[in-house]
Amino acid sequence: MPADTPLPQFDDVLDAAARIAPHARATPVLHAAALDALAGCGLAFKAECLQRAGAFKFRGACNAVFSLDDDAAAGGVVTHSSGNHGAALATAARLRGIPCHVVAPEGAVRSKLALIAAQGAILHRCEATIAAREAVCAQVQQASGALLVHPYTHPRVIAGQGTAALELLGEAADLDVVVVPVGGGGLASGTAIALAGCAPHVELVLAEPAGAADTLQSLQRGERVRELVPETVCDGLRGLLGEPNFRILRDHGAQVLAIDDDATVAAMRLVLEHFKLLVEPSSAIALAAVLAHPRRFAGRRVGIILSGGNVDPDRLPWVDR
Repeated sequence: MPADTPLPQFDDVLDAAARIAPHARATPVLHAAALDALAGCGLAFKAECLQRAGAFKFRGACNAVFSLDDDAAAGGVVTHSSGNHGAALATAARLRGIPCHVVAPEGAVRSKLALIAAQGAILHRCEATIAAREAVCAQVQQASGALLVHPYTHPRVIAGQGTAALELLGEAADLDVVVVPVGGGGLASGTAIALAGCAPHVELVLAEPAGAADTLQSLQRGERVRELVPETVCDGLRGLLGEPNFRILRDHGAQVLAIDDDATVAAMRLVLEHFKLLVEPSSAIALAAVLAHPRRFAGRRVGIILSGGNVDPDRLPWVDR
């Protein structure tokens, strides 16, 4: 997104909610007394792992695709993605009946690639670097005429992701804090906008892998970290924070907690045990953040967005631990 592009506002989140309503699922908010007791606070889990394409990403992709006029949509859409955004964009494009191209890096989770292909998208592979992803994406865009829908900096994507928080607050209006994972920052920045617009008293806390803590460093320094080699089991949180996402999170005073992978994997198992839901490490990290900081959340009412559930059953992270 160019630096002079206006940042999405709360009205854009409301527009997104209306636009995606015929297509997106209103996912349930779940509670478990045993987890409340373990955490020492009241927890409300927004189960976006049950969203179409298996993750919150469908919200932003759907908003971007269905906001295009017919002429713009005719050439289709293109993106680069390690999995969930690609699957979400492919699903939204299939629903609208337009082509979709997804550039995916080597090493992406196999089950996520299978989901992208199953939705009819054309897969393009590249090296596992941001530079390679962007270069191949630009080549595909030029050759196909497709429009770029960036995984987390596109303003309609950001606005769409904010609708998850709107729904959460609709069912759990008495929250004190909302905790979400942060990677590129689409969900985090969309949530920040949603909270500022309808519940400014609610604190936003971001959960980030300790081995990929560029958001934490960026907000501490007051400028975006542009280089970092991620080392984390959370494959969906390895991307660097986007520039507009940084501006939104900085302006809204978001706080970041860096979480070790071992704690994240343990939280992933807790979600499976108590809800019978297999969520991604990139999702479970939000619960891990609450459990790792009991004093910070003690006695409070905490909303957690379980961001996705596209897990490769052959690569469960606790098998080798």
